[in-house]
Amino acid sequence: MIRILLLLAALSAVHAQDAAPGRPWRLVWHDEFDQPAGTAPDPAKWTYDTGKTGWGNNELENYTNSTANAFHDGEGHLVIQALAEGGGYTSARLKTQGIAAFTYGRIEARIRLPYGQGIWPAFWMLGADISTAGWPRCGEIDIMENIGKEPGTVHGTIHGPGYSGGNGIGAPYVVPAGRFADEFHLFAVEWLPGSIQFSVDRATYKRITPADLPKGTTWVYDHPFFLLLNLAVGGNWPGYPDASTVFPQRMTVDYVRVYARTPAGSAADR
Repeated sequence: MIRILLLLAALSAVHAQDAAPGRPWRLVWHDEFDQPAGTAPDPAKWTYDTGKTGWGNNELENYTNSTANAFHDGEGHLVIQALAEGGGYTSARLKTQGIAAFTYGRIEARIRLPYGQGIWPAFWMLGADISTAGWPRCGEIDIMENIGKEPGTVHGTIHGPGYSGGNGIGAPYVVPAGRFADEFHLFAVEWLPGSIQFSVDRATYKRITPADLPKGTTWVYDHPFFLLLNLAVGGNWPGYPDASTVFPQRMTVDYVRVYARTPAGSAADR
C-alpha cells in the first residue's frame, strides 16, 4: 500500500510539473484511458451526445454510444472513430456534462488528429448553464478544432453573445513541420479570471481578454464549463467528404487533464 501511495504521489507531482511553469498547478480531474482494449469510455467521467441532427452545422454523422465509435485501444488511448457505413457516417461525441464542470484552470489533452477532406475533430468546452441560458450566451471555448483539408493547422476560438459562429474570436496555429495526424500534440488553454490563453505543445499562440470583445458584448467565462471531445464528418466549415477521404478516421486521445491554480501563499506555492 505504501508503495502504491508513493507511486500516486509521484505521478501527481509529474503531472503538476508537466502542466506549466510558474505557480504550481494542482491536478483536479483527469482520464488517462488506461482501460482494456475494446471497452467503452468510463461512464463515471463521460457521457454521450447521440443522434443525426446536423448539430447546427449541417454535419453528416450520426453520433452513437457504440464501442465501434468510441473505445479504449488497450495501449492507454481513447479512440473516437468515424466510420462510413450504411450510406452514411457514424462517429462519437463525448462530454462531461452533468458529471464534471470546471471554472478556470489549465485544461489540456494530448491528441493525434485524423485527416482528410470533410473531417472535423474538436476538443472544447461549453458553459454548464447551456440548458437555461442557451447558446451562445452560455459561452464556448474551442481549445482545438481542425478541418481535415488543413492538416497542419488548428484553431483556438471563443464564442459568446455577439461574437459567435463565423464571428468567434481566436487564432490559428500552424505546426512547424508535417501534419497533426503524424504524431501526438498537446492542446491546452490556461483559463483565468479575465483571460483565456491558447497553446499547442506549450507554445502560446493566442491570449484573449475582455478588451478583445466587440464593443457592447459580454465576457461569459466566469462560471462552470464542461468538456467535449468529438469527431464530426462534414459541415459548413470543413465541407464534405469526397473521393480522397479515407475511412475509418481516428481521433486518438492519450489523456485529458484539468488543473486548478494553486492559490498564492499556499503551502504548495512556497
